[in-house]
Amino acid sequence: MGIRVMTKRRVLAGPLLAMTFLHAPHALAQDKQDVLAPIQVEGEAGDSTSDFDGYKARKDASAGKSDQPLEKTPQAVSVVGSRQIEDQAARSVVEATRYAPGIRSETFGNDTRNDWFLIRGFSSQVSSYFLDGLQLQSSDSFATWKVNPYLLDRIDVLRGPSSALYGASNPGGLINLVSKRPTFQNRGETAIGVNEVGNVWTGLDVEGVNKDGTLAYRFIATGNYGGTQVDYTDNDQFAIMPELTWKPDEDTSLTVYANVSKLKTRGQNFLPYVGTVVDAPFGKIPRDLFTSEPSVDKFERSQQMIGYEFEHRFDNDVTVRQNLRYGHLDVDFRNVYGEGWVSPPTTATALLDRANFLSKPDLGLFTVDNQVEWKTSTGPVDHTLLLGLDYKRFDLHDESGFQDAPPLDVLDPVYNGAPPVTSRYDQSNTLQNQTGLYAQDLMQIDRWNLVFSGRYDDVQTKVTDRPTGVRTSYASDAFSGRAGAIYNFDNGISPYVSVSRSFLPLTGTDTATGDAFKPETAVQYEAGVKYQPTWLSDVMLTASLFDLTRENVVTSDGLLFNRQIGKVNSRGVELEAVGQLTPDLKLTGAYTWYDLKIKDGNPAEIGKVTTGTPEQFGSLWLDYAVPSDRLEGVTLGGGVHYVGSSFADSANTQKVPDVVLVDAAIRYEKDNFKAALNVSNLFDKAYVASCNITCFYGESREVSLTMGYKW
Repeated sequence: MGIRVMTKRRVLAGPLLAMTFLHAPHALAQDKQDVLAPIQVEGEAGDSTSDFDGYKARKDASAGKSDQPLEKTPQAVSVVGSRQIEDQAARSVVEATRYAPGIRSETFGNDTRNDWFLIRGFSSQVSSYFLDGLQLQSSDSFATWKVNPYLLDRIDVLRGPSSALYGASNPGGLINLVSKRPTFQNRGETAIGVNEVGNVWTGLDVEGVNKDGTLAYRFIATGNYGGTQVDYTDNDQFAIMPELTWKPDEDTSLTVYANVSKLKTRGQNFLPYVGTVVDAPFGKIPRDLFTSEPSVDKFERSQQMIGYEFEHRFDNDVTVRQNLRYGHLDVDFRNVYGEGWVSPPTTATALLDRANFLSKPDLGLFTVDNQVEWKTSTGPVDHTLLLGLDYKRFDLHDESGFQDAPPLDVLDPVYNGAPPVTSRYDQSNTLQNQTGLYAQDLMQIDRWNLVFSGRYDDVQTKVTDRPTGVRTSYASDAFSGRAGAIYNFDNGISPYVSVSRSFLPLTGTDTATGDAFKPETAVQYEAGVKYQPTWLSDVMLTASLFDLTRENVVTSDGLLFNRQIGKVNSRGVELEAVGQLTPDLKLTGAYTWYDLKIKDGNPAEIGKVTTGTPEQFGSLWLDYAVPSDRLEGVTLGGGVHYVGSSFADSANTQKVPDVVLVDAAIRYEKDNFKAALNVSNLFDKAYVASCNITCFYGESREVSLTMGYKW
């Protein structure tokens, strides 16, 4: 592994890396004389999760980049399908993953701007947010991506390091969002809904196929408009995704797509510990109070993506794939946020100290993943061999500013605006090129399934300070890998073990030594068992034990910041039950427990738990179709999710209490019509989602009514 840093004052032109896999011309020239009948898709029309039994997925293509039954995958993987998303009326990715193990979503509470989440105790939204197998890398500022779950067929949550196939990513794991694709059917659906604050939601999903079954299209659109539970804060957004799939024969397919979305909302309340978690002399700050400035505050994101997915299978069991996408986003974010009390509040006055913040990032992201897969056998061993070459170009133009703003009396708020932000602390361009070469062998020997994966990455990063023209270059490379084994017994029990390693490149230098930061690395050891009862084949039970150590963490040594001396260990257990208990009853349940500790770094923090990180959480959701002629089409759903306590400060002296939240649903489906009433946080529990210097309220009760029609 190597790393170097160079500083230059002039712009250097660099070559643009292009890559592709070439395959034999004679193979492409093979004449196909047979005329194919239209492709028949199993499952109910309109159900894009036909690979599911209730809420249980049978296969997963994210963990190994190749279709593999989950019971043969030696890794902790959870899948949330579109049916579960619809049943729970989830309107964001973090809402959709509330009931999954190992992932703590909604870490900053009721935030309409972004999807924030922890996996195995580590913040993961910047580098572990993937769409259709390609990374949606964000910045540490607010150049962040967000995908509407109505566009998704499923959400795959891979727990544990995944760099061996996906390159630079967070060690806790990753989320891979899988888009809906044309299914070669003539069908459609439309829906409309509204919640108790008047936010109106609508969706349209239409697809069709030509006469000979070789060309299919799909068009999906969704949006919502209206207020939220916080005064002056609307949540207005839309997303459209047109797609076209050409499948001239059973061996070849090409899907071209676009994904365009726009969001208009406002920033989030940054609130003190006293007045949210614990009472101030006046009690608690109202949850609906807007603590910014209506004339200043805004968050607007414009996001566009275009790409294609190509696959061709040769007669010799060799398959080539290329997934390519270009994405662009720009954000205009202005927020007057709280920094704590000016002075201790009283029953008469409570002045919230505030700062005026501005961020206007512009980001272009090009990604391409080329794969060759070969299925072969050597004696008693069946192999699925995978060779891949991927490339990513991350081009960020950032602009951020900050200055003081007038305080706000939360007991008598008067909004007089705030002076414009004239200073800038960041006006930089960051250009990062990452090239990765990876290989994998999935082996099956009788009841054994083994996986060996390895990857080499080269990362080149250039950061240019626009006002001065100073350019700093960082170069790093890393090897990542994993190995795992799982054994399938006849009784449905499948124990497994695995070891994996990840890396994450960093920019910057150590304050004390002046050395460029090395890549952050992590190693995990995991053991678990998957159980698919022979007498209950539509249910999967999973238990996993893991020990994950993250090194080269940038932290403080107690005197200086930006010291690369940190080490954090996360070890724990995750339990999951998912599937169809009876023809009428579906369930998904999970429990997660961590022992998360800082091992090296600031002496005052060693042995402490990182802020805002609950060490246990769990959930259970049941969905029951009433088996009665009189109530035909009626389904009752209900769930409870528990989030354990966390710490608000690095000294672990201030605690954020645990919370139990209840959700409920009732649905009616008859022929082509459906209606649903969903309630989240049924008892309107007031709680704080997390604190990290400042605190964030969790979502209040939301009641939503949805009606839909399909054809």
